Amino acid sequence: MAGLRCHELVAPWIIEGAMDGAAFDVYVRSQLAPSLEPGDVVVLDNLNVHKSPRAAQAVAERGAWFLFLPKYSPDLNPCMDGSCVARTL
Repeated sequence: MAGLRCHELVAPWIIEGAMDGAAFDVYVRSQLAPSLEPGDVVVLDNLNVHKSPRAAQAVAERGAWFLFLPKYSPDLNPCMDGSCVARTL
């Protein structure tokens, strides 16, 4: 997984197997949050593990915040249009 800014990937992290809540919390706290600046917005789909209060707190501590996409919005998700290389790794 990784963060996607306008022109670059940030905080890349590879795990073996499916992502669960514990893995997401570790990723946000150790990889994503340190790359955030005050005012940044982290846009997420509605996967249950993304709704972690611990992850949201780590992001908020950096002055950033979570914004969740509408329930079904593949047109707003850059990895659902077929151009996302990271999804195929």
